[in-house]
Amino acid sequence: MNRTIAHFRLKPGIKDEFIKAMNGLGDAMIPGWITHHYFQMDKDANECYLVMLVEGKKTYQANTDSAEQHQCFLKIRFLLVDDPEWYDDYVISGNGPGARMCSDGG
Repeated sequence: MNRTIAHFRLKPGIKDEFIKAMNGLGDAMIPGWITHHYFQMDKDANECYLVMLVEGKKTYQANTDSAEQHQCFLKIRFLLVDDPEWYDDYVISGNGPGARMCSDGG
C-alpha cells in the first residue's frame, strides 16, 4: 500500500471553499484508491495535511501520472498559498479495525 502525505497552507479565509471543492471531487474514481483524509492543525487553521492511501506502487504511479489527477489538482491549487510539499512512500505496517495491507508488487 502506498501513502502520500501533502503539507500545504490554505489562503486565509478560504477553508469553506476548500472543503466544498474537495467534496466536489469525491465522485472521482481513482483506481486503487483506499481513502484520503485532510487534517487542519490546531495552532494554525490554514496549515493542513493530506494523507492518501492507494493500493500498490503501480496504481499509485498511474494515478500520479494521469491527466485526470492533474486536472483535479488544478481545481484546488488556487486555494493554496504555495504548491504542497509531497511525501510519498510505502506503508509497512498498519493497525486497527480498518487496517489492511495491499500490494501489487511494491
